[in-house]
Amino acid sequence: MKLVMTIISNKDTERVMTAVADNGYFATRISTTGQFLVDGHTAILIACDEERVEKLYDILKQHVTKRMVKTQGVTSTLHGSLLKQAVDVEEGGAVAFTMDIENFQKF
Repeated sequence: MKLVMTIISNKDTERVMTAVADNGYFATRISTTGQFLVDGHTAILIACDEERVEKLYDILKQHVTKRMVKTQGVTSTLHGSLLKQAVDVEEGGAVAFTMDIENFQKF
C-alpha cells in the first residue's frame, strides 16, 4: 500500500479531485500555502495499491495545468528598483511524493 501526497494549485483542485474519484481512488484534500506563490495550493492525500500508483500519476499529469503568472519581486534590505519589479513565474503542475504505508485501516 502506498500514500501519494500531491501538491497542486487551487485552480486545478476540483478538476483533479473529480478525475481521481472517477477512477476509483479515495482522496482527502488539505489547503496549504507555499512560500513564494501565495495564490493557494492544495495537498491531496491518496492511498492506493502499489500497482495503481503509475495510473494515478498519469491522471494527475492529465488534469493539472501550467501557466505564467506575474508576482512581486523579492523583498530585500538592499536598495534598488529592480528588486520590487514584477517577475514572470511558471505556476502549476504538480509535485507528488509516494510513501510506504505500514498499516492501513478504514473504520
